[in-house]
Amino acid sequence: MYIKIMIGSLVGGALGLLYYKLVGCSNGSCPITAKPHRAAIYGAILGFMISSSF
Repeated sequence: MYIKIMIGSLVGGALGLLYYKLVGCSNGSCPITAKPHRAAIYGAILGFMISSSF
């Protein structure tokens, strides 16, 4: 169970970085996607929540 949650968090973080690279926020006004570490943390939290619900 813990491995599934860890994998979900890592995949979520990677997807958060991918979202930052592809969509991102060019002028810095977006609070989540303005910086790559924020996007990765947000994605990891979402990945954790999704993977722990199954």
